[in-house]
Amino acid sequence: MTKPTLTYFDIPASRGEECRLALFLSGIEFEDKRIKGTDWPALKPTTPYGSMPILELPGKPPLAHSNAILALIGRRHGLHPSDDFEAARHEAMMVSVEEVRHTVGPTLRLSDPTEKQAKREDIAANYLPSWAKFAEKHIEGPFFAGAKLHVVDLKLFMIVRWFALGTVDHIPATVFDPFPKLTGVYKAVGGDGRVRAWFAR
Repeated sequence: MTKPTLTYFDIPASRGEECRLALFLSGIEFEDKRIKGTDWPALKPTTPYGSMPILELPGKPPLAHSNAILALIGRRHGLHPSDDFEAARHEAMMVSVEEVRHTVGPTLRLSDPTEKQAKREDIAANYLPSWAKFAEKHIEGPFFAGAKLHVVDLKLFMIVRWFALGTVDHIPATVFDPFPKLTGVYKAVGGDGRVRAWFAR
C-alpha cells in the first residue's frame, strides 16, 4: 500500500462521507474503497471494531471510528485545533453528532411502519430540536469555531444534510430551520468550493 485507503459503504453519506471529505479537503490522494452491503458480513469480522469507516495508512494498523479518523486527518493537515482544550471542545461536538446517529439509527431497522413513524415523529418533535438548541450554544459562526473550517464542521454538515435532503421519512427536511447557527454551518460548508467539487465529481 503506497497511499491511504478509506473503506466505507458505497453511499455518499454519514461517517464515511465526512472522512472522505476530510481527506479530499486536505489534498490527500487516497483509495476510496466502497463496499457493497452484500459484502459487509464477510468483511465485518476482519475489521478493528466490527464497523466502518476504516482508514489504512502505509506502515500503520487499520484505524476505525470516524471521530478518531477525523481528528487524525485534522491534526496532520490543519483542520483540527492544535490547542488541546480547543481540540477537546471540537471533539465534544463530534461526539454529540454521534449521539444523534445513535438515536435515529435504530429506527432504520424497524419493520413495523406504524412504530417507525411514531418514533421518528417523536424524535423530530422533541429530541432533534433539543439537541440543536444545545449545539447552537457552542457554534460561533459561520463555522463551529469562527471563520475557519475544521473537521467538526464536516461532521455537522453531514448530520444536517441527512435530514435537509428529506430522505428520512417522518422527519421534516426543515427540522433544523429554527436554528440559524446550525444551518449556517451547513450552508458555509456546502458553499466551500472544495466541498462543491467533491460532490460534483
